[in-house]
Amino acid sequence: QVQLAESGGGLVQAGGSLRLSCAASGRTFSSAAMGWFRQAPGKERDFVAAIKWGSGFTTYANSVKGRFTISRDNAKNTVYLQMNSLKPEDTAVYYCAARRSYCSGDGCHGALEYDYWGQGTQVTVSS
Repeated sequence: QVQLAESGGGLVQAGGSLRLSCAASGRTFSSAAMGWFRQAPGKERDFVAAIKWGSGFTTYANSVKGRFTISRDNAKNTVYLQMNSLKPEDTAVYYCAARRSYCSGDGCHGALEYDYWGQGTQVTVSS
């Protein structure tokens, strides 16, 4: 089992920045990649970004490319999501997730392939 705990959400004005953290514990060696997803009220859970523990390979949704950066600290078993130039449409609950299986490129984007999920953290961007 892998336990995930997100932190860092909050309220920010449009154009501002936030950094989300996801601390992983438990059998983290079984996790191949970590991802961030988000879900706005009444909408489906959407992929945001993913990173592989080993290679550091990253992939992003088109809507956040150039604004968000995912990174990891292997020693701390922690993944971060730096969010800059935030827009009101970024408002959502953000979830951290871990997957056991290998992925590459867009293959890392599917929520169904992630095995473990955090409880989520609210991000609200005011206009």
